[in-house]
Amino acid sequence: MASFKITGDRRLKGEIVPQGAKNEALQIICAVLLTKEPVTIHNIPNIRDVNQLINLLGDLGVRRTRLSETSIRFEADDINLDYLESDSFRQKAAALRGSVMLLGPMLARFRKGRIPRPGGDKIGRRRLDTHFLGFEKLGAEFSYDEEDGGFYRVDAANLKGTYMLLDEASVTGTANVLMAAVMAEGTTTIYNAACEPYLQQLCKMLNRMGAKISGIASNMLIVEGVSELKGTEHTMLPDMIEIGSFIGLAAMTQSEITIKDCQIPELGIIPDVFKRLGIQMEFRGDDIFIPAQERYRIENYLDGSTLSVADAPWPGFTPDLLSIVLVTATQAQGTVLIHQKMFESRLFFVDKLIEMGAQIILCDPHRATVIGHNRETQLRGIRMTSPDIRAGVALLIAAMSAKGVSIIDNIEQIDRGYQNIDTRLNAIGAEIVRL
Repeated sequence: MASFKITGDRRLKGEIVPQGAKNEALQIICAVLLTKEPVTIHNIPNIRDVNQLINLLGDLGVRRTRLSETSIRFEADDINLDYLESDSFRQKAAALRGSVMLLGPMLARFRKGRIPRPGGDKIGRRRLDTHFLGFEKLGAEFSYDEEDGGFYRVDAANLKGTYMLLDEASVTGTANVLMAAVMAEGTTTIYNAACEPYLQQLCKMLNRMGAKISGIASNMLIVEGVSELKGTEHTMLPDMIEIGSFIGLAAMTQSEITIKDCQIPELGIIPDVFKRLGIQMEFRGDDIFIPAQERYRIENYLDGSTLSVADAPWPGFTPDLLSIVLVTATQAQGTVLIHQKMFESRLFFVDKLIEMGAQIILCDPHRATVIGHNRETQLRGIRMTSPDIRAGVALLIAAMSAKGVSIIDNIEQIDRGYQNIDTRLNAIGAEIVRL
């Protein structure tokens, strides 16, 4: 298990380029299974979860040609379905939550699939009902056998388009069902669909491949099934979660940072939420400039009541940035209630922030009240463990703003979602040593 040793209380200055979007990558890369023709993908992030998925596709028989550091051409013309029965597949797919999105393309093209119960972050229950209920609506039949190593087996010999109302606006659930529906017979209507930019990107890519999807960017997708798809070329968006993390990092460390090539129109309300924390920023073309701020003040509502920041399906605020908002608020002037609605264990890292000196009241598994220090008391360095990707980066931000030295263990969780985060931050003035 690797660790970061962070020397805090350093101001950063310079430019940083966000990586390709992790959550988009997991969907887009699975979609290469839908066609025999080559699919070229650009701006692929070099992170553990994505690399594991690419390697898993290679084990399935997908040929991969690296064109540059961030571009790969995939060719899925000779897939070895027998590999799905192997212990190697079970072990590798179970370690990666994104592997569940292999099912939709496999059902569409091969009319069958097999997947173990996926792994991923330990942030509470992350049910797969939306995926399987959607597949069932399309005519698939599935079974789960605990004695068979915990495998889900799905038979989709007769995929037919239908109307479905998803039980939740799940991003991965929508993507998975959508990829199955593009080659189902007839028309499929997916209502209560997620409409995050990741999903919009997937829809646009599939349409370039020959799919017929309308309603993109809305919560109702209409899919006319086609018999086959062709190859395409696709460039992924910059990672909005990394962009939000850098905004919070700049404020906490009183740093002057320019975040390059952000594709600002795709960020939704993310910049506005950080502005409500009092963080100044300037849009310079497609770059976001964060000036060094001695202090930032949390806004109240118009009636004077305490600000609340909660996650919601897009175009609401993404749950992946609530940990960053929470840690950023610890040095603001004012109070904010953080309401994490989706996952009941995602706020449990706040005990480490409290140990560092933050003033946080954990109200229940979903809500925490942060009383900002207004820079009057500095956090202090401690030893801690990263429980998941986003909490790990929140703790890293806290450590970089703290007085003294901090150690963060289990940084493999951070590496799952952030590409070479230590070397990139060190290049603009941080002091992070990988142990």
